[in-house]
Amino acid sequence: MFNINDLKDLMFEYTEFLIRLAYYYVKDLQAAEDIVQEVFIKFYNNQHNYEERGELKAYLTQMTVNKSKDYLKSWTNRKIQLQNRLFSQAGKRNLDELVRKDEEAMIGEAILELPLKHREVLIYFYFNEMTITEVAHILTIPESTVKTRLRRGKELLRNRLKGIEWEALLNE
Repeated sequence: MFNINDLKDLMFEYTEFLIRLAYYYVKDLQAAEDIVQEVFIKFYNNQHNYEERGELKAYLTQMTVNKSKDYLKSWTNRKIQLQNRLFSQAGKRNLDELVRKDEEAMIGEAILELPLKHREVLIYFYFNEMTITEVAHILTIPESTVKTRLRRGKELLRNRLKGIEWEALLNE
């Protein structure tokens, strides 16, 4: 059983990682923070369900993924997406005036535009530095499916980033 001090230690160790993971699913920092908070509350209240057979990080990761997917299906998310579409059309000129300076931000945005099944595999493999076997285990899909989604995700990403003049390459 975890006491409140143990929970604080867990939160200190895993919060940043879990928020980043949730963000890659929901594309909204505030929603990602809420999801991670809910994960820790649920974990603390239902810790008797946790059997210490596996790694705690994997358990919390799976809880975060499930909560993120639930959020994507929720009415709240659909309502926010509708509001964002309405406001983005009105403020499109303001967005056109902003210049993207950070190349990592462009890549991150391109990844966030990918379909969820490709996005999550790329995130686990590249950002979380997991092996194909680990990704397959977390997503409960065959390794061959992970490889296929990785390949297709990279192709989609390459197509999205085509035609961008990279600052680093121009200065060489």
